[in-house]
Amino acid sequence: MAIRALQPKGFGRPLGMYSHGMEANGLVVVAGQVGTTPDGGLAGPDVEAQTRQVFENVATVVGAAGCTMRDVIRLQTFLVSADDIAGYMAARQEVFPRYFPSGVYPPNTLLVISRLVRPEFRVEVEALAVRPTRPAAPGAARRRPQPPRRPARRR
Repeated sequence: MAIRALQPKGFGRPLGMYSHGMEANGLVVVAGQVGTTPDGGLAGPDVEAQTRQVFENVATVVGAAGCTMRDVIRLQTFLVSADDIAGYMAARQEVFPRYFPSGVYPPNTLLVISRLVRPEFRVEVEALAVRPTRPAAPGAARRRPQPPRRPARRR
């Protein structure tokens, strides 16, 4: 099984000892993304600005694996205050039509926690994606699976 770390171009180093994402056999796991810009600055002090940046960061990491946001199959969101839910939802309403134009959104678990790794962070989002399989080239021969062979009988 091939496993590779994802380090998107122009992305700063992670905030700790982890990778922004990993890809293994088409499964893409995105580490929790916070509202920092590629140069490491905070997108803004409010949850709306940070949420918009978080989803831009998630899109960049899945893009490094050859995916788009349409390949995301699960999101997990962490907010530091229940008071931020409305702002988070408003930012999602703004950006999701661009990322999911069909209107089909991945499942999302929303958790309110006491804090994130830095006190200025209001939101963090993890994601799972599946890299799309590429169709076989036209005219490419397809092998049928062979039935298992029976062991030869001894006499």
